[in-house]
Amino acid sequence: MQNVLNTLRVLEELAARQPIGVAELARAMELPKSTVQRALGTLHTAGWIRPTGATPTRWTLTTKALLIGRQATGELGLRDVAVPVMEELRREVDETVHLAVPEGERVVLVERLETTQPVRIVLPLGQNLSGHASANGKAILAARTPDAVERYLTQELTRFTATTIDDAAALRAELDAVRARGYALNQGEWREDVSAVAAPVLGPDGSPVASVSINMPTSRCDRDRLDALGEHVRAAAREISAALGYEAPRAARAARAD
Repeated sequence: MQNVLNTLRVLEELAARQPIGVAELARAMELPKSTVQRALGTLHTAGWIRPTGATPTRWTLTTKALLIGRQATGELGLRDVAVPVMEELRREVDETVHLAVPEGERVVLVERLETTQPVRIVLPLGQNLSGHASANGKAILAARTPDAVERYLTQELTRFTATTIDDAAALRAELDAVRARGYALNQGEWREDVSAVAAPVLGPDGSPVASVSINMPTSRCDRDRLDALGEHVRAAAREISAALGYEAPRAARAARAD
């Protein structure tokens, strides 16, 4: 029983002080370092905490705690779930991270975490993003129903730059590629100086409720880097989706496990 109580105490203290290492946590709790280390190992195995990647190892909560809290107290807001994951994503890649939501046919920027790098992309919150020329827009559009996609394609596809996809057939093919990859790319298609990669956040019914993206100056990336960043943003979007209650189809989970 004492081991269980110690583990729960470690979880509570870590939540208040994250990210934190084992030595600092042991001092704060006035417990032997070996006791705290065992508790951290148990919590990590159970999926409650994860290492931040720093040396020496520091620990932070996963979104599992958010999901349990949501089940106990009702629905969490999208930002409540997304921001901790976005913060971890920003730490991993040190580029600006955006959260956008669909509003009718529009996509609107609602959250922004900026890179530490001096040269960065700065878009105001509330900015409308293109549904077919931005990474966030394409990620959300690709996750919509076929009827919703076709409705979007009946409108004029505005050409913003020389690389904007403004042909319906070409955009259908691009959306197929987005679904296959699990993330959307923007290589100067909306603004020549902006490149990004984004993945859809899905609600419990599988419909897109948001998208999360990594954004950077076009001068700082190429296709290989965008694809590498795509793996990060896809994982982040899946984590947020799971915390919101989305369950991936069994076949998709099996494919990821392979």
